[in-house]
Amino acid sequence: MSRTSTPRRYLMCRPTHFEVTYEINPWMNSQVATDTALAVRQWETLRETYLAWGHTVELIEPAPGLPDMVYAANGATVVDGLVYSARFRHPERQPEGPLYQKWFADAGFVTQTAAEVNEGEGDMLVMGDVILAGTGFRTDPAAHRELAAFTGREVVTLELVNPRFYHLDTALAVLDEDPAHPMIAYHPDAFSPASQAELARRYPDAIRVSAEDAAHLGLNAVSDGRRVVVAPQATGFAEQLRAAGFEPHPVDTSELLKGGGGAKCCTLEVRA
Repeated sequence: MSRTSTPRRYLMCRPTHFEVTYEINPWMNSQVATDTALAVRQWETLRETYLAWGHTVELIEPAPGLPDMVYAANGATVVDGLVYSARFRHPERQPEGPLYQKWFADAGFVTQTAAEVNEGEGDMLVMGDVILAGTGFRTDPAAHRELAAFTGREVVTLELVNPRFYHLDTALAVLDEDPAHPMIAYHPDAFSPASQAELARRYPDAIRVSAEDAAHLGLNAVSDGRRVVVAPQATGFAEQLRAAGFEPHPVDTSELLKGGGGAKCCTLEVRA
């Protein structure tokens, strides 16, 4: 099948202050040293990949004391130019939400300050006219209802059950939003039986990704409809992508994985 790339607009945050000084997900180990310079180089490669593909990349200023601010996808959910702010569960990340909201407000977007706990596009992924929304670890189901009321879109609640896949974007990737041939990829065992059944019903042709590839955060991928940034270690997933008509492009974000995030975590899509 022929897939088509479409221009994208992304918001990113340079990992100037990246380090692992606390532990709020199973990937984090504050006893393991981090190399901030390496994290910056890997992040720069990711940004340069997007620019080489013709996408727009805007930057938010990193703030000292907020090492996880590099994971821009968690900062908000942006749909039709409407910005639903993040309201982080853990105190260590809570100052990030207002900083991202201010960036969007200053840029002229309509923003809504969330009343419910949610972690932005980490748990809310736009799939055509529907928003797939994760819960179980970071985002409350009440936030799904708040987002639906704000955007006017159907929001589908999906329950995550494995703490290593604590955000939806660690367990599911939107590959192609075109209603003519929609495609997602996901790791079934990250979801409750009911959510597995819902995904199978809605997306019978979805790519089901192995535990081995998911364990490298292979599903924390970014697709422009044809080209897909994927973790180099997720080799099986890369082959599945090729078979489905996509072009996998390995980009190493292994240093940033020490904080529990990959390419998608670093990439907030701005849907104006």
